[in-house]
Amino acid sequence: MINLYPLPYYNERKLPINMLVIHSMAHNAAEGIKQLETLKLSVHYVIDYDGRIFQCVSEDKRAWHAGVSYWRKITDINSCSIGIEVCHRSLGQSKFNQKQIKSLIDLSRDIINRYHIAPTMIVGHSDIAPKRKPDPGKDFPWRELAANNIGIWFGSRFSSENDIIKMLSDIGYDTEDEISIKASSYAFCRRFLSGKIKKRPVRKVLEHPFDDEDENLLKDKEFIKTLQNVHYQYLMYEKNGL
Repeated sequence: MINLYPLPYYNERKLPINMLVIHSMAHNAAEGIKQLETLKLSVHYVIDYDGRIFQCVSEDKRAWHAGVSYWRKITDINSCSIGIEVCHRSLGQSKFNQKQIKSLIDLSRDIINRYHIAPTMIVGHSDIAPKRKPDPGKDFPWRELAANNIGIWFGSRFSSENDIIKMLSDIGYDTEDEISIKASSYAFCRRFLSGKIKKRPVRKVLEHPFDDEDENLLKDKEFIKTLQNVHYQYLMYEKNGL
């Protein structure tokens, strides 16, 4: 059952729907929706702690949830995406409860099937805005979602590519400049190598969500190997749709 809690902050889409963006908010649903209203923002769906789903904007409208963002050369992500907020007090720095994840999986699979959204186009807010956002957080269960055909996870084969910038760019991340590369590398680790995440949200927000002084990450062997693994999965999906 989906509960309606409409917000007036939306406009018309300029692109067809081909993305799913997952966020987390440091409030329960009622508090979070009121906060969105105060900020004159919106999202299509909010999933509360008990698994209840609230719809704030009709799917055919352009909700205002992604902000300044980038993925695979797309900059107007609000126009082509559906946004889902999952309530979590620490912005995903500890485990989400299973009632929420079950609701998220059911809702996401329905959206994916209706709009034929590719696994390569299922992202977290930190993936598309790595310089600004840490959510849905290092403990968001991307692996569990991928096991339910929502997004891409590790495979058994590796890309032969060694260029970190090219691999990040091929996956979809912003690599426009040095800061973007560092932020995107950190976002990649938040999703696939959460043990390497040192910087965590404090007081429910984090305006600078990556460690730009960490010069070792881009030389880290585990990071590079994992990037080659994920890069291969993305390339194979693009080539074969598998």
